[in-house]
Amino acid sequence: MDGVIIDSEPLHHKAYHAMFDEVGITVSDQLYESFTGRATIQICQDLVRYFDLAARAEELVAIKRRNFKHLFFNDPDLDLIAGVRELIEDYYNNGLTLVLASSASMPNINNVFQRFGLERYFKGKLSGADLKASKPHPEIFLRAAEVSGCKKEECMVIEDSTNGIQAAHTAGIYCVAFKSEHSKNQEYTLANKVISDFGEISFNRLKSLTSF
Repeated sequence: MDGVIIDSEPLHHKAYHAMFDEVGITVSDQLYESFTGRATIQICQDLVRYFDLAARAEELVAIKRRNFKHLFFNDPDLDLIAGVRELIEDYYNNGLTLVLASSASMPNINNVFQRFGLERYFKGKLSGADLKASKPHPEIFLRAAEVSGCKKEECMVIEDSTNGIQAAHTAGIYCVAFKSEHSKNQEYTLANKVISDFGEISFNRLKSLTSF
């Protein structure tokens, strides 16, 4: 979801850094970039270990989510990524089954779906926060394939993060990497196809991908 459907990364950046300030840690850009595509609880568990914090990971998660919730409902710049609504409607109208598989928490997923009216297009929604393992573990995409009712060989993942692409690759599912301006320094070599515009994978163009 983040970095593919909505450009919420600036909001997450603000929310995380407000949390960093509140607990008194300085997180480098390199360390922060390594968090892309991972669940919040696991990021906070790493922060507790890395900085030897007395606070529990769950406390850090609560601070971050409090800040993000405020920004989500008050920041006027939050919007869908250009072209993604058209792509969702294109796939839906042509009979493709859509399943959301995101590292975001389910409350955040539901907030996005409600704010932008996306619920009716998707057969299912999965949150990595509810699973035992987060991306780059393949569990979330294997489960998404099950929810779709299709074989994994009939599925396609659209991802923008190193961790997500690795998860799709390990799951053995065709992966399109969306090279987004919002996701910096991510690795795309394991993707089957790299795009910078959603028009490149419209329904009609998908049919020309003979390797898919």
